[in-house]
Amino acid sequence: MTAQSMDELVALAKRRGFIFQSSDIYGGLQGVYDYGPLGVELKNNLKAAWWRAMVYERDDVEGLDAAILTNPTTLKHSGHEDTFTDPLVDCRSCKSRWRADHLKDGKCPGCGAEDLTEPRPFNLMFKTQVGPVQDENGNFAYLRPETAQAIFTNFKNVVDATSPKLPFGIAQIGKAFRNEITPRNFIFRVREFEQMELEFFVRPGEDDAWHEQWVEARLQWWAQQGVPRDTIELYHVPSDELAHYSKATVDLMYRFPHGVEELEGIANRTDFDLGSHTKNQDDFSIDAKVAPNSDSNAKLAIQDLQGKGWTVPYVIEPSAGVDRGVLAVMNEAYTVETLDNGSERTVMAFQPHLAPIKVAILPLKRNHEGIVAKAKAIKNQLMSLGIGRIFYEDTGNIGKGYRRHDEVGTPLCVTVDFQTIEEDDTVTVRNRDTMAQERIKVDELADYVNQFMRMS
Repeated sequence: MTAQSMDELVALAKRRGFIFQSSDIYGGLQGVYDYGPLGVELKNNLKAAWWRAMVYERDDVEGLDAAILTNPTTLKHSGHEDTFTDPLVDCRSCKSRWRADHLKDGKCPGCGAEDLTEPRPFNLMFKTQVGPVQDENGNFAYLRPETAQAIFTNFKNVVDATSPKLPFGIAQIGKAFRNEITPRNFIFRVREFEQMELEFFVRPGEDDAWHEQWVEARLQWWAQQGVPRDTIELYHVPSDELAHYSKATVDLMYRFPHGVEELEGIANRTDFDLGSHTKNQDDFSIDAKVAPNSDSNAKLAIQDLQGKGWTVPYVIEPSAGVDRGVLAVMNEAYTVETLDNGSERTVMAFQPHLAPIKVAILPLKRNHEGIVAKAKAIKNQLMSLGIGRIFYEDTGNIGKGYRRHDEVGTPLCVTVDFQTIEEDDTVTVRNRDTMAQERIKVDELADYVNQFMRMS
């Protein structure tokens, strides 16, 4: 069971400390959100899962963390200055602005009027001043609109530092900024967001096979995060809709509460990117149509094993939005169950590795010195496992504590009671999904938790 509406997710996100409207006390800032105490844990866990799958579990991918500020020349040669636009229309009746491709039946979404201006291109990139003096001659940089270009401009640096052989990839997670005309649908489309992006470099002629492999790999990874295969539709982007650099793109379309939209795109970018940023382009056999580049000081190519020639690799790009990923994971986790007694409980059934809180420790009596001391000692013991956040819940009401941790997605709750300190040194461990409870010896608890996390 998923959320029935976006409003359900938004309400829970704010109530339980997942996501807040940025600058909320001043009326907010449209298209900008802050991640609260639980949201930042969920977000970091999702990014960590991606990094582990892309970098730690592979021998053919290196990591990168590039700067947000971007030299305008980079985005000139990437094509962003000329092509990174959306069609903008104004409503003459209510004075609102909209993306032309988001209109239905040619009517203003705000007031329903048909009196709209002709579409005109609107550049999505944010400019910022560089240096102490504002200079009309060009002392500016862009906040990067994507993370990919820094990977391409660092291609030679990574190759020189790590000496990889084709195929290989460079992975990056980081902030990007787009001046969206109409941010919408909570954290789905925002002005400040994070991307999880891999640029995987392959030999020309091997690109189609690798493209297919990466589509399947990404479907499997999302399933491991709790987003099942049957919730995702594959959209093979038609040739007339492809980006200017793309030979083929497959979008993973997920059923969000507001409708089916892109969760991740896997693109075959050909040799456009490295070709566009390389010097002496005529020295290489570049398949893509690229503009001349007299600014670059590096050739972005790989020398063959015999040292007799150079290859400008093709690029396969799996690119996923972190924020959209968080939204999809939250939506799939959202569950409302009717219990045997007729009451309902709300559960965020996160995969344990994504759960913001891994284990909650609940003392039966929050003012009992012995129980409290034992509970805090157990918390410290589990913290040393390094599995994530261990939370000390001192409300003193076990039933309410269970319900709270069901709603924030905590997989295990550990209750410390009088039996723990007076009889057999056992605790009650409650499973979030089944609500089953069992007594576990304190000295066996760490192994129990570790095994649970590995098996989940």
